[in-house]
Amino acid sequence: MKTNVTAEAASSPQILAPSFGIPLVLIISSIPLVLYQKWLGLAIALFGGFLLFQALTLRLHFTTQALDIYRATHQKQTLIRSFPYQDWLNWEIYSPVFPVLFYFREIKSIHFLPILFNAQELQSCLEIHFPKSNPKSTKAEAE
Repeated sequence: MKTNVTAEAASSPQILAPSFGIPLVLIISSIPLVLYQKWLGLAIALFGGFLLFQALTLRLHFTTQALDIYRATHQKQTLIRSFPYQDWLNWEIYSPVFPVLFYFREIKSIHFLPILFNAQELQSCLEIHFPKSNPKSTKAEAE
């Protein structure tokens, strides 16, 4: 399902839908691995379970000022961290066929997040809130 995020929608927070692709691939691929390499298979299954839990509970909210990360618990959401766009220098989504990693760089830090949400929605929101043609983005690539 392709989602189009318009400039008008940018004024209200965009909440990305979860995606369970990576956690399920890890969990399913760990099953035959457990038969041959017990501890490695269990480690991969545990990591897949951890990512599945994160996909179930974390939500990305794109607001007009920042990317906010919330943890959903029962009937409320708690803000975990906010990343103001004014501090961003660059972003990238790795592996276009099966997106697995979202990278963004702020002035003082670098962040890597597994893709636990709809990658098409993520791409659309990023292009609206921090386009690649952003002067800060161009400056960061030159450095």
